[in-house]
Amino acid sequence: MSHDAHHQHHPEKVAAAPVTEATPRHPWLVLVLLCLAQFMLILDITVVNVALPSIGDDLGLGREALTWVVTSYALVFGGLMLLGGRLADVLGRRTTFLAGLVVFTAASLVSGLADSGALLIAGRMTQGVGAALLSPAALALVTTTFRGAERNKALGVWAGVGATGSAAGVLVGGLLTSGPGWEWIFFVNVPVGTAVFVAVLALVPEARRSERSGRLDIPGAILVTAATALLILGVTRYGDNSWTDMTVWLPILGAAVLYPVFLAVESATQEPLLKPALLTRRAVVTGAFTMLVATGLLISSFFLGSLYLQQVVGLSALRTGLAFLPVAIAVGLGAHLAANLLTRFGPGPIAATGLAITAVGAAWLTQLPADGGLADILPGLILAGVGVGPAFVAATTTAMAHVDHREAGLVSGLVNTFHELGGALGVALVSAAAAASLTPASATVEGYTDAFLGCAAAAALAALVMLALAPRAPLPVRDGPRHVH
Repeated sequence: MSHDAHHQHHPEKVAAAPVTEATPRHPWLVLVLLCLAQFMLILDITVVNVALPSIGDDLGLGREALTWVVTSYALVFGGLMLLGGRLADVLGRRTTFLAGLVVFTAASLVSGLADSGALLIAGRMTQGVGAALLSPAALALVTTTFRGAERNKALGVWAGVGATGSAAGVLVGGLLTSGPGWEWIFFVNVPVGTAVFVAVLALVPEARRSERSGRLDIPGAILVTAATALLILGVTRYGDNSWTDMTVWLPILGAAVLYPVFLAVESATQEPLLKPALLTRRAVVTGAFTMLVATGLLISSFFLGSLYLQQVVGLSALRTGLAFLPVAIAVGLGAHLAANLLTRFGPGPIAATGLAITAVGAAWLTQLPADGGLADILPGLILAGVGVGPAFVAATTTAMAHVDHREAGLVSGLVNTFHELGGALGVALVSAAAAASLTPASATVEGYTDAFLGCAAAAALAALVMLALAPRAPLPVRDGPRHVH
């Protein structure tokens, strides 16, 4: 019995260890609530894209500040995710989930009330803190609530919701920005967050104290967040400067130093945020890599597409948001199809096929005309969406398929870290590549086509990597050594 989640001398002892999770009485209703919370978090990565021109006008923000409105949330979300996953294992999944939900909801209120760029970015960063607590705890609850074939189905639903949430964010952003105003892209989280809090409190039992109690790795959390922040800062600065500028390469050099220091600290820590051994597991690494690339491609496409439609084509925020409805449907359909095919073909071929389709969609977008309309951009975005959906499903199910309950928070934190890092890096990179076209005064198309060319190349390369490295075997319908069915 091969169990990829265990690299121990006595796997049978792990299999026999008592499970300390309390199973909810209505698991599929709980899945709906957890997916709703995750949907809200993922929505907030892309919901600001359509609102960026309005936010920039109201608060007087330039390209770099607007890029930080998008990336500051994803940066903190991703940087603190490993700490959130560890807290979920130590303090309990429900407790960590509810704490994150409170922080996220309160920060959403602050963001909506912001009257300056600094306060808005601070609110977005605080949203990221809440999301970093909530998301890995929610995914760990999904993983520990379901068994066997039901777990594969639940993870497929979870991944599909995440992918669809990214696309729906652009639609919701357009509707709210054109209606009550951009502030409502944040205010809408308050009633949703409150309702989910009450329902989870009533329906999800807290697990008994985990065997994995101990200290929290605060130095590791600070190091990985600082390294990620420096990397994003350097890439973002490139949009206004050349690679020879110190403000570009010094932050990137700092990140290149801090990441190895982080791994060294983790190797020497008894209770690390990230066990370096996790990075030797093929399933975990390929799942995380797929998540990084898929999220980067998806969020970048929405960032570029929404700005192109408003600044070049001249659509309103409402029409831009509505234009993304077929893209959201395409992402959802791609994810649904992939979830049904996983047990037959395995995650490797599904991820590679999806990324290849995304590459074709991005290549289409390299031909955008300066006087284009919806017919020029929608086919490419829809194709890219159809391909990204399967990549999300393959990434989540590959990484989480064989995870032991005591490591569910840790591994889900790692997968979600790469989700947010992909989004932040993707937006920073395409913002830098398309910088000349992203100012309202310069409605040119060359920057957009250059950025989409980079997306097409990245998707094609990732498809080849997945063909070479990803596990080809179909996912098991049994949950590791626990013979439930």
